[in-house]
Amino acid sequence: MAKMENFEIPADDIERARAFYRSVLGFEYEPWGDEMGMLRQPDGDGVDGDLHVRGPVPHPTVVFTVESIEDTVAAAVAAGGEQVGDIQPLGEATRWVYLRDSEGNVIGLFDEGGTAA
Repeated sequence: MAKMENFEIPADDIERARAFYRSVLGFEYEPWGDEMGMLRQPDGDGVDGDLHVRGPVPHPTVVFTVESIEDTVAAAVAAGGEQVGDIQPLGEATRWVYLRDSEGNVIGLFDEGGTAA
């Protein structure tokens, strides 16, 4: 069963977006370099998300943790979706990939399957 892991918000100006989400929604910001960081709930409740420089996916996405990226992508393709890009490593033991659903929406998948294939 998949669970919502986090959300991703692209930005043209990280500092401007950081200030916006702080003043409007109260998110704390943890920078991960100049081009991205985490928006964190100040009280630890709810879902955190990442704020990153706008890239190939120009709109916000939701990321789901799944048991197996490969199995989930196969199920999505069988149901009318498609994989967007390659499976990418995120550290030594985690991976992510984007997926387009049957309605054209892009979502992210995350698993702890080791290095990308």
